[in-house]
Amino acid sequence: MKPSQCQQILDYMRRFGSINPLQALYDIGCFRLAPRIFDLKKKGYLIISKRVNYITRLGEAKHFNEYILKEDQL
Repeated sequence: MKPSQCQQILDYMRRFGSINPLQALYDIGCFRLAPRIFDLKKKGYLIISKRVNYITRLGEAKHFNEYILKEDQL
């Protein structure tokens, strides 16, 4: 049986330290990372979000959240 998206996200953060929406889409196939992070937080996992700002190739300022599992739970 395939692990749930929440379990896959948790495993990913344990392995790589953090996850962002593009990584979730490409590596896990999860289109809606924020709701899955909310689910994990409800289960008691301590996850912090960090806003990442960047400039697109077209010169537009954009941002996204990167989610980090607190180290004491790794």
